Amino acid sequence: MKLSRKSLLLLVFMLLLSFILVACASEPSDSDGGEESEESEENNEGASNEGADDGNTEEGGDLVIANLSDAVALDPNGSNDIPSYDVQRNIFETLVKQNENMETIPGLAKEWEAVEDTVWEFNLQEGVTFHDGSEFNAEVVKANIERILDPDVASSQASLLEMVTDIEVVDDYTIRFTTEYPFAALPAHLAHPVSGMVSLEQIEADYAAMEEGEEPGSVINENPIGTGYFVFDEWQPGEYIRLVKNEDYWNGSAKLDSVTFKVIAEDLTRVAELETGDSHISNPLSPSDVAQIEANENLRVNQQGSVTTSYIGFNENKEPFDDVRVRQAISMAIDKEQIIEGIYDGYGIPAIGPIPPDVFGFDENISGLGYDVEKAKELLAEAGYEDGFSTTIWTNDNRARIDTATNVQQQLSEIGIDVEVEVLEWGAYLEQTANGEHDMFVLGWVAGTGDADYTTYPLFHSDNVGDPGNRTFTQNDELDALLEEARQTTDPEARKEVYTKVQEKIVEHSPWIFIHHNELLLGVSNKVQGLVQLPTQYLELKDVYLEE
Repeated sequence: MKLSRKSLLLLVFMLLLSFILVACASEPSDSDGGEESEESEENNEGASNEGADDGNTEEGGDLVIANLSDAVALDPNGSNDIPSYDVQRNIFETLVKQNENMETIPGLAKEWEAVEDTVWEFNLQEGVTFHDGSEFNAEVVKANIERILDPDVASSQASLLEMVTDIEVVDDYTIRFTTEYPFAALPAHLAHPVSGMVSLEQIEADYAAMEEGEEPGSVINENPIGTGYFVFDEWQPGEYIRLVKNEDYWNGSAKLDSVTFKVIAEDLTRVAELETGDSHISNPLSPSDVAQIEANENLRVNQQGSVTTSYIGFNENKEPFDDVRVRQAISMAIDKEQIIEGIYDGYGIPAIGPIPPDVFGFDENISGLGYDVEKAKELLAEAGYEDGFSTTIWTNDNRARIDTATNVQQQLSEIGIDVEVEVLEWGAYLEQTANGEHDMFVLGWVAGTGDADYTTYPLFHSDNVGDPGNRTFTQNDELDALLEEARQTTDPEARKEVYTKVQEKIVEHSPWIFIHHNELLLGVSNKVQGLVQLPTQYLELKDVYLEE
């Protein structure tokens, strides 16, 4: 059939229009991040890395994150460590969460208010389902919070919500919490990963297993079920944890098909995995490896300020660390700048106390003990250790922490203290320091709620010795009273004044050597788009995608 000139022009026009529409549809969107913050961890040796190389659009792909340590538990009540929370926060969601500015924003609760001085009311999202298909509602919230507070479950983070005395289901999507005293930080505390909502059916199954003699969390650890945008797939302890996309997520599904948290203890091996493409993210990246990443055109360094504090703790239940003069002497004998500049390459700022600058309650006018070797020697002599003593310092298998322990070993030799460095596997390290088997130890703390209560009460109150956070076994009546006053004060300015006293008392008591508030570093493949790391250290993965 012969087409007229007019018909030919129309046909050409239609073909051009089709081409333009297709081209526009394949352009990536401007969105580069989601609202939920997660921190990732390991990968799987058995999982395919095919998605690492075929992410040509904003959808699909299998992200591989090489992390230093394996999770301790997948039950939100069964752990108190970042590697565990890295994974959990992808599976479970909390009522509220924090954004990049540490502001509390809606999560599974869409709004909340203090209806009385001691009563908080939360209105919940509707239409949310768990990975097992069960419904999220106020009854589920009640069961989860009651489980956190259950002594038989023995959550290490129960102190976050111990002020809650009553939980009332108002209706299917409204719940009220009554507290023993006015507690302004309750919403922030409900953003902590321990408050991740677990399926009601699974909670009931876990309690049934406990009645048969199983440990709390045994059912949940085996198959964690939350409402998050990733679903648990597989855990090979010590090797990897794999999650897959939740196709039925209530708030827009994730872009990735899967995320694998791969356990790679050696820093240089994680870097090598990045360079070969076997992993997409190295978490963390050692400061000493930054130059190598920056020299590779296919990789980049992600740098983020943090609300973390690195420290060296003393076991106050052991001699000679039961003497405050010894603790102060050791603190004053350590030149922090050596550690920050020599080990962390200047990434971070010196810490004068336990509260990071961007956390509510921080007081920049607090004075630390300072670096004074001669004064340190005088204090040791006063305590009866003029000739020094022998001790140990523990650390986990983190290169920066090992180097910190070695540096402290060298510096303390100048005042006659002979230190042996011992390196433990992460799980054993947490367990044994919680049991008080250590002398000195290197660790860090993340102010995961953005409030000073969480950077002080779990760490230094006598009720929280051991696993909840007080690994120094600090027990001081005056400090306890200040911590209790601070959490029961509602006026923000009055709270700040009390926290000034708290910080001064902690510095005087010296349970820690306060090292620094560190900069967070990640090694990242350029294929990874939409990645955000929050000041809490968690990675936000919902809108991450891989591209060529």
